[in-house]
Amino acid sequence: MEFRTRVNIPQPDFEIEPQEEMLFVGSCFADNIGKRFMEEKFRATVNPYGVMYNPASILHTVERCDNAPRVALFTLGTNHVYRLKETGEIVDNCRKRPQNLFSEEELSIDECHHYLAKAAETLSKRNPDVRIIVTVSPIRYAKYGYHGSQLSKAVLLLAADKLTQTHDFCSYFPAYEIVCDELRDYRFYSPDMLHPSPQAVDYIWEVFSDAYFSAAAKRFIDEWRPIKEALGHRPFNPDSAEYRAFMDKTMLKVAVLSEKYPNFAL
Repeated sequence: MEFRTRVNIPQPDFEIEPQEEMLFVGSCFADNIGKRFMEEKFRATVNPYGVMYNPASILHTVERCDNAPRVALFTLGTNHVYRLKETGEIVDNCRKRPQNLFSEEELSIDECHHYLAKAAETLSKRNPDVRIIVTVSPIRYAKYGYHGSQLSKAVLLLAADKLTQTHDFCSYFPAYEIVCDELRDYRFYSPDMLHPSPQAVDYIWEVFSDAYFSAAAKRFIDEWRPIKEALGHRPFNPDSAEYRAFMDKTMLKVAVLSEKYPNFAL
């Protein structure tokens, strides 16, 4: 018997290769997943100007950075934005300035789609081979009220779906649905009951890698794992002959891996 709902992941039309150049922009969920890619030695740039929660701020990051990745991941957190009253511009960070300087508003589905489409097209102009993965963060926003948080997520889900229909190099990964449906239990949340737990993030990573990683990428991770564990080992006596021999052996393995994968670097 099956005691949980499994979310179907459509087969993507591309694969992520070892040490792929990637860009992660979006909510703190993008930070969590992006850092995992960095640990696995993908050439990942993660939120270079800080966490960006809404589609307009995601566009701002894409416009500011000069990255031309083959794979980008946009993680949408909310459709709420803040405008500086003096100029009318959407700000990415209020920088602890007085709240009365800003007005809060909610972007519509079409507005969210507009910003995401512009961000996608900007990356496509830099690299015609780019593939963009869009996901909605499973993090709930208690400050909007839980109904308001769900409404915000609904707008983002519809905007993401519209993007995949209008731009064939964009695909959707259901992180939101995985947490809400497959992992439908508070044990998969952090103590604040809002953020996914490390275990939930690990599960999403496994599902994502199964769907998007090439055989070569999976093979590299298997080869890198014991070396990563060895490098992370903290000895009782780092000056001992045994530990020096252990590290010499480990660095030989690093050299072999570097020769096999030219883009690999510690």
